[in-house]
Amino acid sequence: MFDLVIRGEQVVTPHGVGAWDVAVKDGVIAALAARGTFARDQAARVIDAGSGIVMPGGIDPHVHCAWYIPPMRPGGPPGRSEPPEQVSRAALWGGTTTLIDFAACKPDREGDESSSQSVRDAIEARDKDWAGRCCCDYAYHVMLRGRVPPATIAELAEAVEAGYPTVKIFTTDITPSRRGRMVRFGEIWEIFKVLARAGGLGVIHAEDDDIVRHMYEKLFAENRTGFEHMAEVHNALSEDLSFRRIIRLAENVEGMALYMMHVSAASGVQAIAESRARGFPVYGETLHQYLLYTSDDYRKPNGQIYHTYPSLKSKRDQQGLWDGLASGSLHCVGTDEVCCKLAVKLQGNRIDDTTGGNSGVEPRVAVMYTETVDKRGYSLEKFVDVVSANAARIMGLYPRKGAIAVGSDADLTVLDTSKRRTVRAQDLHETDYTPWEGKEVSAWPVTTVLRGKVMVADGKFHGDPKDGQYLKRRIPAAIRASHKWEQR
Repeated sequence: MFDLVIRGEQVVTPHGVGAWDVAVKDGVIAALAARGTFARDQAARVIDAGSGIVMPGGIDPHVHCAWYIPPMRPGGPPGRSEPPEQVSRAALWGGTTTLIDFAACKPDREGDESSSQSVRDAIEARDKDWAGRCCCDYAYHVMLRGRVPPATIAELAEAVEAGYPTVKIFTTDITPSRRGRMVRFGEIWEIFKVLARAGGLGVIHAEDDDIVRHMYEKLFAENRTGFEHMAEVHNALSEDLSFRRIIRLAENVEGMALYMMHVSAASGVQAIAESRARGFPVYGETLHQYLLYTSDDYRKPNGQIYHTYPSLKSKRDQQGLWDGLASGSLHCVGTDEVCCKLAVKLQGNRIDDTTGGNSGVEPRVAVMYTETVDKRGYSLEKFVDVVSANAARIMGLYPRKGAIAVGSDADLTVLDTSKRRTVRAQDLHETDYTPWEGKEVSAWPVTTVLRGKVMVADGKFHGDPKDGQYLKRRIPAAIRASHKWEQR
């Protein structure tokens, strides 16, 4: 007797797309059989997906829930992005079953050792935001900010061993008001040595800080401070210089591997492609807003809603991102989710005070299906790779997550492709705006299952904030191994 059987004509498995019955028992996939194999009396519940697409639950490798939003101007009020309860609920409505957030560690607080924060402190602090408060499964990247002393670097080996193997590093402070985020290159070098020995993965926000700071100063001197000039500050040259510098550093540390976050420029894609061609294990993530919006969109009414850091770029850069996704230089599409009210998103309108991040976790799967499969002819397998399976592989979750296979967690999403839908904020479950307002999509998730529990079905939500589980991870040796890249 199975707990659940989902049968469909288009079930996306690691071995191809076919007509299958997916049988679930005790939260995992217990059997795959030809469609119609299992009788209705062999399962407590049977869901017939018909001609809809049955895929692994989506994985968003880049979100910020309950995240501190600094005051955009001196004396202004700080804020917080929406908590895991709200974002994870929206994720499940949108067919995503796993989120990866960040545990931010600032080990050197203005040189005061008595108030320094350990990596373990940062993880435990983040647990207070997440444990028992997330409807879907989740994990953290460890985020290092500012000066990183040797004692903290030494802690990373223990964190990797404990199941926290991905470490985020900034090569820039991003904005003048965020001083203290950038990690110095000498310290990055030492961090890479520890991660390489321990089996970790560096996840990098890479921009050239000298270029970024110079451009802030230049535009302020020229009185061109409106956020519509953001692409001049966080520019493609900055991405090119920083990507190549951080990649060359990592290439000189035996056993090191990189994941380049929110790639926004064609130059970043090229730097990744060239390194992969040399055999180095570097992986690329872009965001769905970079794929579909450009710096021209900043000039629209409320153009701040399209922005995250680094900036939107040119149409040429956008095409470079699509080329990278098609060729395999880019592997994942995340959101950089910072779910906040529209008033918060619009509170800044200058190059140095515009709120980053986006409300995008719910429409991500539908938007990407529309843009990849429907408009560009991607295979269903390739689509599943970029919204789920590749993140699972790279981040140490596969095949528990990201696969419809016997023994995998029964995280399943059914996409209805029978009618088109227009995205409206009033129909979503995140906040009071969406950057995708008015966008027509050609599929929408109608059923989402987390570890065998039906979380969304028939237009109703059945989840609970206590349903989510933390996912300890280990990066596979194959992901960290040098290889010779062959373009698909």
